[in-house]
Amino acid sequence: MAVQHRGLRGAMKAALRLLYPPQCLGCGQPVAGSDAGAVALCPDCWRETRFITGAACGRCGVPLPDDGSGAGDDSLVCDDCLRIERPWRRGRAALVYAGTGRRMVLALKHGDRPDMAPHLAAWLARAAAPLVRPGMVVAPVPLHLLRLMKRRYNQAALLSGPLARARGLTHLPDLLTRSRHTPGQDHRDLAGRMANLEGALAVNPRRLAAIEGRAVLLVDDVMASGATMTHAAQALLAAGSGPVSVAVLARAVKDD
Repeated sequence: MAVQHRGLRGAMKAALRLLYPPQCLGCGQPVAGSDAGAVALCPDCWRETRFITGAACGRCGVPLPDDGSGAGDDSLVCDDCLRIERPWRRGRAALVYAGTGRRMVLALKHGDRPDMAPHLAAWLARAAAPLVRPGMVVAPVPLHLLRLMKRRYNQAALLSGPLARARGLTHLPDLLTRSRHTPGQDHRDLAGRMANLEGALAVNPRRLAAIEGRAVLLVDDVMASGATMTHAAQALLAAGSGPVSVAVLARAVKDD
């Protein structure tokens, strides 16, 4: 029976691929078929996707100049992280927030494309692998209820759930709450972004016992200045969590 079931499931998947050919996540053009879990990108979008696989800052994940020897070196720190206090310990990002990477993040965030999340989360899970430690808790950066009602989903939670499952970690999508609705962060400097989020993030009182002394991996779709992650990490540490690390799908880079 199990063999028959797997055969039927395979036939159904083949039929669905005929009815709904795979599309490029970056531009929507038809692409060659891909197996479950693989990410389909057309050649043009693939060339415009900047994966962060070489030297990168061990604190925020931003790519750094690389001579081929810096990949995986956690001791590398960018100028911003030398200058700005980061309450979290380590950080990783899957890709640069530019080109196809930016289009995919915006489609997930504002384009009503939650179907993209499992594919993008697979990238993030690979990038975050060096941050994983036993007993770690995974949590997304929260949305305020008003924004959640408008968008209907939290894109960070759509990424953090598959990541936690892939790494065998506890997922707490309601660990953090956003107590007030904040205006967008665009066109603000670092000081303005930090002030905009002051007092907006807090730990869910029902989850205090679940994080006491435990390492936490914070997940978001994109990091620019790091202001949101700063307030989230500070809230977790003040509530008694263990060390905090951060993982984002895309990292904004000044040159872009």
